[in-house]
Amino acid sequence: MKRINFCLLLLVLLTRFVDAAPGAAPNFVFILVDDQSWSGTSVPMVPGKGLSRSPNFRAPNLERLAAQGVTFSQAYAAHCKCECSRAAIQMGRTTTSLNAPDRSSRNWSAPVTDSLVNTLKRASPNYRAAHLGKWQWSHTPASMGYDLSDGITMNEDGDSRDPNDPKQSFGITRRAQAFMDRQVKEGHPFYLQLSYYAVHTEAQALASTLKKYEGLSGGGAGKDAKKNGKGGKGGGRGDRAVMAAMTEDLDTCVGTVLKKIEELGIASSTHVIYMSDNGGRTEVLKGGKGNLFEGGLRVPLVVRGPGIPGGVYSNEPVVGYDLLATVLDFAAPGFALPKGVEGGSWKPVLQGGGAGNVRRPIDRFVFHQAVEVDHPQSAIRKGDFKVLYYWDTKETQLFNLARDLSEEHDLAKEKPGLAAQLKQEVKDHVRAGLGEAAFAALESGKVISQPPAKDGKGKGKKKSLP
Repeated sequence: MKRINFCLLLLVLLTRFVDAAPGAAPNFVFILVDDQSWSGTSVPMVPGKGLSRSPNFRAPNLERLAAQGVTFSQAYAAHCKCECSRAAIQMGRTTTSLNAPDRSSRNWSAPVTDSLVNTLKRASPNYRAAHLGKWQWSHTPASMGYDLSDGITMNEDGDSRDPNDPKQSFGITRRAQAFMDRQVKEGHPFYLQLSYYAVHTEAQALASTLKKYEGLSGGGAGKDAKKNGKGGKGGGRGDRAVMAAMTEDLDTCVGTVLKKIEELGIASSTHVIYMSDNGGRTEVLKGGKGNLFEGGLRVPLVVRGPGIPGGVYSNEPVVGYDLLATVLDFAAPGFALPKGVEGGSWKPVLQGGGAGNVRRPIDRFVFHQAVEVDHPQSAIRKGDFKVLYYWDTKETQLFNLARDLSEEHDLAKEKPGLAAQLKQEVKDHVRAGLGEAAFAALESGKVISQPPAKDGKGKGKKKSLP
């Protein structure tokens, strides 16, 4: 019996060694934060630039991740709102090409069988996948290849009544630990997406964490925190103390995930990607969530993994819908991507110490936001230049982002040829993706937001904006 037990133990240890050995199929842990602005952590997105980080928020575990990997100074969400950005990540293409321009979209132009995880499993069937946390679409996680998930969840599902699990961050993290445990024991490489509800409002935090920030201005955080000895909460994004505490709680969960990866002995074969689904208000970027200025689009992005040098910054522009191509390039180099994928792989940049370029089928970023905004708008970034076009007023704005990060100097009159060229490119892209009827509606300037569909509701009592 002792001999049998010894052999079993040896087999388990051998399995773990093979998993972590050089050349083994890599694992992927994708941490997707909700609504975290470009400067919403203590990690500067531009080295030496204080305004590209928050002086009040603490994220020591993300700082450690950055010291071990690459921080991208010019990382973009695929959209300025939650749902569309998340759809683009799963499908590897712009929201317009996917025909997912707003949260009412249902008739996507690409089948869910072409999703990131489904494609990964076609390339390497041994992979297992989990999606934990916020989902926000009527297409199920299972249909996109996830073996384990929390199902179709919405914003309000993250509003926890448990003072020990604000925003469900700690519960999501525990389920992630169990998933990784199981895959390592069974010898499966894995893709794990942790879609945390933090730092989306309603802000919630542990009472013990919130106590550290009681002196931070912006609302009655201290009073809420002391109520019945429970976790503190705040009703708005202006409550800086609760936001800071919620950010630190999230970072604590990131640290727990990183520690688990170390304990399982898979750090040398696991890529960790930290990113936000859209931007928010900052001290330096114009605009915020819901519009196409840089504030609504630029997000924090840090990547660590085997063969990736640490403490490196990259100024290469990247975007959320690059993730599909990136994961496949690491997991199955040379495997053919689904037709229509627009993203490119970060692999050469990550392994090149932040230098190099990302190659995409379309060498530009296109963004589109026509609902829940005062002026229906589209934007295109090509090289250092960005055009923002308003469909109702027909106004075109042109910015050189390399020289004008805050988008204060409109160059449209100084460079009318370039402005006209980029405007035509973004219009052609939108037309090709959304079709003639939608394009005609945009041209008329009378786009009206569709009401959100009734299917795919979360378990919460009320519906909130993404």
